[in-house]
Amino acid sequence: MSTGRDIIEGLRGRLVISCQPVPDGPFDTVASVVAYARAAEASGAAGLRIEGDANVAAVVQASRLPVIGLVKRDLEDSAVRITPFLSDVIDLCEAGAAIVAVDATDRPRPVPVSELLAEIKRRGRLAMADISTEAEARAALAAGADIVGTTMSGYAGDAPPPKAPDLELVRRCARLGAPVFAEGRYNSPELAAAAIRAGADAVVVGSAITRPEHIADWFRQAVEGAARPLAPVLAFDIGGTKTLAALVQGETVFERRVMPTPADVGSKGWIAAIAGLAQGWDGRYERAAAAVTGRIDGDVWSALNPGTLAIPQGFSLTNVLGVALGTPVLAVNDAQAAAWGEYRFGAGKGRDMAFLTVSSGIGGGIVLGGRLLRGTRGIAGSLGQVPVFEPTGPVRLETLASGFGIAEAARRRGHDGDARAVFAAAHTGESWAQDTLRDAATRLAAAIAGLQAVVDPECIVIGGGVGLAEGFLELLRETLAVYPEAVVPVLAAADLGADAGIIGVADMAAAS
Repeated sequence: MSTGRDIIEGLRGRLVISCQPVPDGPFDTVASVVAYARAAEASGAAGLRIEGDANVAAVVQASRLPVIGLVKRDLEDSAVRITPFLSDVIDLCEAGAAIVAVDATDRPRPVPVSELLAEIKRRGRLAMADISTEAEARAALAAGADIVGTTMSGYAGDAPPPKAPDLELVRRCARLGAPVFAEGRYNSPELAAAAIRAGADAVVVGSAITRPEHIADWFRQAVEGAARPLAPVLAFDIGGTKTLAALVQGETVFERRVMPTPADVGSKGWIAAIAGLAQGWDGRYERAAAAVTGRIDGDVWSALNPGTLAIPQGFSLTNVLGVALGTPVLAVNDAQAAAWGEYRFGAGKGRDMAFLTVSSGIGGGIVLGGRLLRGTRGIAGSLGQVPVFEPTGPVRLETLASGFGIAEAARRRGHDGDARAVFAAAHTGESWAQDTLRDAATRLAAAIAGLQAVVDPECIVIGGGVGLAEGFLELLRETLAVYPEAVVPVLAAADLGADAGIIGVADMAAAS
């Protein structure tokens, strides 16, 4: 006979399939549960999670896999549903369950968790505690649980459960030293694998395998949603000098309004002014999004270059703008949003690509495998922030090779004016202007060659007022020619121009 240690070791690094049909559905029969269990065993599952003592008894006879048994009840005086009574524990043990699962959440219940766990252990079975928090996991282990299951995460409160599984809870529980089974919303192979990488000893998957009604509904919603024309997205492009609001559908910009960006970021007046750009568009959009200069880390918006826009510390743009508009808001760095726009509809369409916008500053974004990389700190692709070591110390690349950098370099040569004036002088043959642009292109080319070596995209798309200025792309190609062929990228001019950011962020919001 297998010991508890043998059972846990046999489940480690393996898949457990929960064979629990939709209650009162066409598959809610003992015969169907047994058929599911046999199919799961034939497919390589290492264990089964079965509800109801009659189902457990039948599956134990039909399968060699260890069974996690539970009973579900809807009680009038408690929200606890999973194995709430001692009689349930006894019935499951007598039916042959190797592991008995109980709800171990910190909520009012008919029987204390400690008594349920003690009865399971007294009958020689393994005890699995279904919890929703790390504190509940600690309490259950202290009370004698052998296994912690993250089953109840997202289901023990009043709010609707999230769509994604709770990988962070898996990570925290894995540090406690006891076996952890990840369960709850692991509805794709990628998510199940992520749970193992997060520290889970096993992964329990149910609805995505054994509930055809749910699976069919997921596909139905996806198909019908894709077939239904989407309403335009209200998209903002918030920069250091100006703010654009537009209604965007796909790659089409229907209407647009522009104003100077107010300096008092985060004030009531600032929020009212930004939201006021959408006045009169009520009812014409269902989603809102903002492409913004600077860094988006979770909900917090902050400056990559504080000189561009003074953003208050800890400022949550998505929250305050969402309240003002009465709709959720997605916020993305403007260069990353532009990268997505060029990937979806522009010069990098459908290809692994990097995007660089060379304007007053330098920003960027990377799309690999159809996914926009945002990074753990929200700065993926921000090539302008790469340090360049000068005799005076490290400086940002954008300080040397952006529009502002070009103008500053020209002033050091004794010529005032912005980057446009430098380009104009270069086109008339002024050697100082040509040298200034070549210096900037040389700095940028070195960083681009490094980007190609690290990321190796199919192409690098160049945008921005400087990047698309007459002759600059050709100058970049010339300065790149000194590098080994392996790190010289395919350069392409951006197709979407200044609209890349709002088109990209609108497309991201439409898909969310």
